[in-house]
Amino acid sequence: MFNPDEPLSMSTTSEPIPGRYVVVFDQTTPAGPLRSMGVLQDEAPRMLEEEGYSTQLYFPRLGIAIVDSESAQVAEFKERCASRRMPLNVVPERVYRIQAGDSTEAVPSEPPFSDSDNLTWGLQAVQAVESGYTGAGIRVAVLDTGFDAAHPDFTGRDVTTKSFIAGEDANDGHGHGTHCIGSACGPRGVDGQRGYGVAPGASIYSGKVLSNAGSGTDAGILAGIDWALENDCQIISMSLGADVKEVHPPYVAAGRRALELGTLIIAAAGNNARRSQGNPGFVGAPANSPYIMSVAALDEQLQVAEFSARTLPGRGGQVDISGPGVRVYSSWPGSQRYHTISGTSMATPHVAGVAALLSEATGYRGRELWAELVQEAQRLEQLSVDVGAGLTLSPLPAES
Repeated sequence: MFNPDEPLSMSTTSEPIPGRYVVVFDQTTPAGPLRSMGVLQDEAPRMLEEEGYSTQLYFPRLGIAIVDSESAQVAEFKERCASRRMPLNVVPERVYRIQAGDSTEAVPSEPPFSDSDNLTWGLQAVQAVESGYTGAGIRVAVLDTGFDAAHPDFTGRDVTTKSFIAGEDANDGHGHGTHCIGSACGPRGVDGQRGYGVAPGASIYSGKVLSNAGSGTDAGILAGIDWALENDCQIISMSLGADVKEVHPPYVAAGRRALELGTLIIAAAGNNARRSQGNPGFVGAPANSPYIMSVAALDEQLQVAEFSARTLPGRGGQVDISGPGVRVYSSWPGSQRYHTISGTSMATPHVAGVAALLSEATGYRGRELWAELVQEAQRLEQLSVDVGAGLTLSPLPAES
């Protein structure tokens, strides 16, 4: 079990995995898709087999494969595909880690929000209770370190779990996943404790794509996304990332395909900033995909967190919206039951929970849901490159 008394590292430097590549068939041009998904589903496995690839995983829903190969073979394969007028991307498979940051920032003097005896400051800030909605009928997938399904606060809840980590079951041996699921979908009322969950009526899909050590690869993350799409989840929350400035093609394809199927992927912007030292950081992968909603972290004074990453120039790499992400109290595995930590990891499930409330209230999915979240956010007196559209807000009941 991860030791919750040790500060969580903000370092998420990503290393390519030697000999492992992600092949992205689902490519587009400004004029639109190069090939239909149906054609890709038929052609991709045959092409890989003809080229002698050892295909470890293929996700026809996404148009993406994971293969073992040598770099020379990859270059030759790309050339042959180009000659057949089938452009594609082949990129190294990477490692990703949890996006939890430092909880040692000084508490602002007289902040507008603070935990009460009954509710966390995050639930108050996003106006979850006032909304009157609970996320009923909405499926929220949280792809993380798993979930403590035995946690007493979730007794009787609709929970589906699956592990995509070899040799590890779906149980959360770290804590990060249980914490994120708590913020997104935990209870708003707990006897003797603070309520901490934005969407307590939502169905929970916990995909374990990060190990008990808090890390995972493209293969597991893409498998989790594919699983969530197969189960028709309206929202996918991913509090994970890698510090790479380049937009990673697999998440361009996966994010776009998810939106086409009516699913919104929400991901942590990253914790690589050191703002007090003049370093605003940058949005890493997978949040830097233009088809994935990127989330920054706010403190109790609704100021951008010290560690929260800033928008990069160019398409992709932008911060889209913000959520409570400093000193966030939520569920934790085992006898401890609760823990307070910080990070864009913590902001992301707040936005995912609000998305569930908004989807319940409006019936919106995919692109419509994205647009409504941005439209209804509370604008902040800070640069949009830091906070995007502002603080995510829950939908309020319609006036009678």
